[in-house]
Amino acid sequence: MTASSKPTKENFHSSGLLAYDALSYLQGFDSIMSEAKFTADTKTDPSFYDRSLTSRRYALVGVACSSIFSCSCIVAGIVIVANYGTFGVFAVNLETYALREILLLREILALTLNLIVTLCTEFIGFVHGIALRSTLASESRLHFNTNLRLLTAARGWYNPNGALLNGISAVLLIISYNSASLAVCYDAEIQPQTNGQGIAFAGLAFLILGVVLLLQVMIALSGIRAVKILTWSSSPFDLTAALVHHTQLTPATCRCMRSVCDLGIDGGPVKPREVQPSAWHAHPSIRKVIIFLWVIVAACVGWAALVMYIWDKDVGMHPVSPNALTPQTWSFSPGELSNFIWYILPGADPVVCILVFVNMIVVQGPLTLGLHCSELIANVIRDEKQWRRATGRKGLMTATNPVMMIFTHPICLVLFIAKPFLHWMFGLSFSMRISAYDGELLMPLVLMYTAQIWNLCIALFILACFFTFVALRRPRGPQPAAYGHIQTLANLVDEWSPVMWWGHKEDRVPYCHAGTSDHPLPDVKINHTYAGSGARSRVPLS
Repeated sequence: MTASSKPTKENFHSSGLLAYDALSYLQGFDSIMSEAKFTADTKTDPSFYDRSLTSRRYALVGVACSSIFSCSCIVAGIVIVANYGTFGVFAVNLETYALREILLLREILALTLNLIVTLCTEFIGFVHGIALRSTLASESRLHFNTNLRLLTAARGWYNPNGALLNGISAVLLIISYNSASLAVCYDAEIQPQTNGQGIAFAGLAFLILGVVLLLQVMIALSGIRAVKILTWSSSPFDLTAALVHHTQLTPATCRCMRSVCDLGIDGGPVKPREVQPSAWHAHPSIRKVIIFLWVIVAACVGWAALVMYIWDKDVGMHPVSPNALTPQTWSFSPGELSNFIWYILPGADPVVCILVFVNMIVVQGPLTLGLHCSELIANVIRDEKQWRRATGRKGLMTATNPVMMIFTHPICLVLFIAKPFLHWMFGLSFSMRISAYDGELLMPLVLMYTAQIWNLCIALFILACFFTFVALRRPRGPQPAAYGHIQTLANLVDEWSPVMWWGHKEDRVPYCHAGTSDHPLPDVKINHTYAGSGARSRVPLS
């Protein structure tokens, strides 16, 4: 017997079942349908939901700036390659500075470049994500406001949000950070009469960085041209209202107290829960992301252990200390006492350059994808936080500013800072030292620093613990959890307004009704049973 035909004690009161017969069920059916239609027609009129043209302006300006930066990198790379050769560099002589100061300056420039790449990819990713969301909605496959942008594909191989271009975008994203790590290097100059040292900018790395960013811009812009964008807002409420208005989503009745975890349960009377399910249980992809983050941590620990094992076995790698890791050699950035293992990729030709990038993609790729997937957790929790403001004093504001949400939401801010910082830390631990000598690139020297790898492990462990805690945390209060699930939000919001409050709306016998309003509502009654408006006709017959 299914749940709809065999009510449980949690869902239905047996005394209420005897109060209604088949005649009242048939008489009430038309009124429910007209009520639902009235709600869809009048509460979500075309002028209500925010198309967020401001967000579109911000996004397009960001993409334009990314295009300008990518073109600047291409021009700079072409100029350097044209004047100094394919493997030439533009060197800045800093002979008056000490070696330690030059290396510190190089790391600061590398961190700054990683931050700029993060800003560019965030703007590009926002536009690409809006296009993916609209495409999934047009295919009736959109379930959550937030999706794994590069791992969720629309139909069609040649679709800008299809599997092929999503895979290409993922590779381009990884190469973006790889190129940023290789673009700035240490330069040693030996002249007939004087010697010098300084910072060198690799033309080929800047050229590749500009090309991959420009390709990502082209893919994102082609995505928004291929589909009709109903709203640019990142708010799940504007998206839900838009889909309801355009009849791409139909609210279900008698589910005013049903959370996203109750999707497989037929609607009906239920008492409010004092604690809501966690994001881990509500969103199936979040479980995969958390597991993937811990796999990255385990892989990093295994990498550090392997480096220490090779160090102990290879006597020739003990120029500083006989032990792979000591308090004297432990530091945040590599120094004169840092222990490391190394290997050389011989030659400086196109084949070697390809091997260098493949090497970096294989090693750095999981980190880039892991941070990309973490966006899902941050955005899902952000959507839930926004929904839970409906029971607060100020209420829920449906319109959002995507730029402000990054800096005002703690989880989004943590992830925004973690992206360039962790990629920079990766560059400290896995250093592709493509040094320059007399204006020419030398053979690539790959260095793996023991202490810096362990530093990266600690940082990844902290990040994984943070997102695991956030994903497992269960919100308190009777307000049903939605986590940006658009069908659940459509069921819970029965009155739309720019500012909404959620709470108790009607006392009925035997079931109450909870919903939203444009003014503050009283708290729901924990010991009462809720079923929504029209519940009298929707109660299953015995």
